[in-house]
Amino acid sequence: MMTLRIVITGTDTGIGKTVFAAALTDALAGCYWKPVQAGLDGETDSETVGRLGRIKACRILPEAYRLATPASPHLAARLDGVTILPEGLSPPETDAPLVIEGAGGLLVPLTERTVFADVFQRWRIPVVLCARTGLGTINHTLLSLEALRVRSISVLGVAFIGDEQADTQSTIAELGRVRILGRLPRLTRLTPDALRRAFREHFEVNHFREALA
Repeated sequence: MMTLRIVITGTDTGIGKTVFAAALTDALAGCYWKPVQAGLDGETDSETVGRLGRIKACRILPEAYRLATPASPHLAARLDGVTILPEGLSPPETDAPLVIEGAGGLLVPLTERTVFADVFQRWRIPVVLCARTGLGTINHTLLSLEALRVRSISVLGVAFIGDEQADTQSTIAELGRVRILGRLPRLTRLTPDALRRAFREHFEVNHFREALA
């Protein structure tokens, strides 16, 4: 049987897709993989997912590249003296659903000649696009959807993160011809329990399982 695999990407950096990935990995009782981690000071994305999703260490798969410099992967690799080989990046085999989180947005450079969307195109794994609900998100989200579709990457849907903006969300659904999977609200206290409750209240986990169909 095929194992469920989902790529989490975003319209920008810092929008909360790691928090969303933690909630989704928890909801699917899955594994988590961050192919490239740029920046090792403080808590890494893998550590954040493990903490917020209460994901066991054995289900947090090691990054393919761990770069010390907090910058775009292509620059971090250059400054760290590391050569990233995009063609060697392949999702690990797992016996549980696998949530894969990219770095920043779709067109973030992985190397001087490759962006993350190019890798997602080769993988042919359905993508969930995380988008903020604030000002500017319509433009960023529609552009991201175009970048996915021009590469024939399957889009499972958009997951919003932030305060309710009904018109913005409906406009993106209409103009982007995309399903809205739900909205993760801003949490006053970001704890594992609060995150789990919010995800269950605002998302239907079976919509994500459709990525296997």
